[in-house]
Amino acid sequence: MKKPFIILLLLCCLLACSCGRQQEAESVRIGSLKGPTSLGILFLMEEAEQNPQGYPYEFQIATGADELLPLVVKGELDIALVPSNVAAALYQKTEGGVTVIDINTLGVLYLITGDPDIAEVEDLRDKRIYLTGKGTIPDASLHYILQHSGLQEGDYTLEYKSEPTEVAAILAQESSAIGLLPQPFATAALMQNEKLHIALDMGAVWESCQGEDESAMVTGVTIVRNAFLLEHGEMVETFLEQHQSSVAAIHEKPEVGAALAVEAGIVAKEAVAKEAIPKCNLVCITGEEMKGMLSSYLEVLAQFNEELVGGRLPEEDFYY
Repeated sequence: MKKPFIILLLLCCLLACSCGRQQEAESVRIGSLKGPTSLGILFLMEEAEQNPQGYPYEFQIATGADELLPLVVKGELDIALVPSNVAAALYQKTEGGVTVIDINTLGVLYLITGDPDIAEVEDLRDKRIYLTGKGTIPDASLHYILQHSGLQEGDYTLEYKSEPTEVAAILAQESSAIGLLPQPFATAALMQNEKLHIALDMGAVWESCQGEDESAMVTGVTIVRNAFLLEHGEMVETFLEQHQSSVAAIHEKPEVGAALAVEAGIVAKEAVAKEAIPKCNLVCITGEEMKGMLSSYLEVLAQFNEELVGGRLPEEDFYY
């Protein structure tokens, strides 16, 4: 009777060891966008390339969120760095299937012009402003700031373009024009035309509009599939620690980060990347601070247009 029992015990031990090896070898599949939200993980990507055993990650950078979302839904991505409103909409679409684990980017929008008379929001009265994406976050944020500052529809004109490069091209041709640009496009426009300057940091203006609420413009967040979080919670915690370190590293060594940004195809020139990195407000904010900032921001967006956040605000379980 002992021999079959010993064989069974050995088989169980072998199976347990095999499962353990699979767990250790498993990689975390991470998706991000070609823009500021990817800058904060550049040093983590570099570490993963040099030490795949210590940093078991697979990275994918996409040009638009519409490329990443289906992969998250199908379980082909575990973690994704996406716009904050996109995360909220995906939460609704998957019926609570994702959780936000950190804020990775704050305000990246800047009002660029060569007009020396534009110094505050009121100065935009009777002006034409060029921007991208009607009904998107830049549009919603600008509308909120303009209306909060006392300007109504008809007090200004908004002209929409399909790409930030189109707005930058208009500024290059006519320095007195006014354009709303995200980083690093804002910095690139400034470096191409010395007549241009930053008239308004929209993230700072947003905060001034919020007053005592201390709400910030939350551009990007990091989400995880709940199925992955439940099975590999420790790996998610490790990612958060390494994400924090990666963000700290790019702030400490922006010249190295600039080179990595060019190598990753996020920015075309190192000089532009180096200048833009400090203005991208890269962070790794977690816990209650994350929840407070993000929920306040999503509430403002929902008041403007509920469809921006998926039809309604996320529940408590949206926040890690």
